[in-house]
Amino acid sequence: MTKNIKPLHDKVLIKRVENESTTSGGIIIPDSAQEKTQIGVVKAVGTGKINNDGSVRALNVKTGDKVLFGKFSGTDIKIDGQELLIIREDEILAIVE
Repeated sequence: MTKNIKPLHDKVLIKRVENESTTSGGIIIPDSAQEKTQIGVVKAVGTGKINNDGSVRALNVKTGDKVLFGKFSGTDIKIDGQELLIIREDEILAIVE
């Protein structure tokens, strides 16, 4: 599925982490009331950012990293029933450890 998708240049393919459907107090949150999470796992990365002089800078994130990204970042896509996100590396806010 995601093995045959290779992002270009400084793009990163991310699968969002599932939201918790219950609060710490045990209240169940319906799907319609949940926001999309801003944390995901990197599934694939591009070759790197092309600089003005034509050189290529390697990306700071790698496959398997858990990352935090902006709420309205990237483009949502659906492939083989999986919801994924393609995002530029500079839209990633942090690597979550």
